[in-house]
This record gives sequence, C-alpha cells and structure tokens, in this order.
Amino acid sequence: MPHIVVEYSANLEADVAPRRLIDALHAAALDTGVFPLGGLRTRAERRDLYRVADGDPDNAFVAVVARIGKGRSAETREAVAQALMAALEAETAGAFATRGLGLTVEVQEIEGPSLKTNNLHARLTAKEKTT
Repeated sequence: MPHIVVEYSANLEADVAPRRLIDALHAAALDTGVFPLGGLRTRAERRDLYRVADGDPDNAFVAVVARIGKGRSAETREAVAQALMAALEAETAGAFATRGLGLTVEVQEIEGPSLKTNNLHARLTAKEKTT
C-alpha cells in the first residue's frame, strides 16, 4: 500500500484540475514499481481555509503525503518522493509560472499496527484473466 493524500488550496482549482493531479500522482506511484496496483489509494482534500506565505490571495499550495508500509529502504523512499514530485511539478507547471506556489512531497512510514482488509488484489487478478 501507499495511501497518497493530496491537500491543495482551493484557489488552485482555476489552474490545476484535481482529477488530473490525482491521476498523475497515482500513475507516478505505480510506475515506480514499488507498489502493487491493488494497494494504491490516492485522494485529494481541498482546503478552503488557508494562508500561504505573506497571505497574498494568489498564493497557493499543494502538499502530498504518501503513507507507506515499513521496510522500504531510504533509497526506495527517496525514489518514490522524487517520482511524485516530478508528477506534481509537471501538473502544476502553468500555475507555478504565474503565481506563488508551494509544493511539498513527504513519504512517511506507517508506525505501529496497521490493519487492512481488501479484495482488490484478487479482483484485479480475476480481471486480468478475463481480458
């Protein structure tokens, strides 16, 4: 698994389509080869209340947090972060050129117990067999 959570300032929607951003980040995580498709979850949270830097209303932000299971090397975590940042930068390039924009990517290992149940791996395998 990772769970990729994207927070973004509401004013960014004029320049960046949230659906495209989520799809790009999901694809970038999958393309790393680190995570199985059935374990990947990507979602966005629009923030309507925020202040960025000096409070200029044109300033915007996107913060991406990828929460992953323990056991991956520092190099692997860095590669995932770099892949996500590259996708984030590509999707926000137009906005970055025209406004104040803060972009962050953080990869966190999940501490402590993490319980999960899903049937997605089996369903994806079954789909592959029918196509």
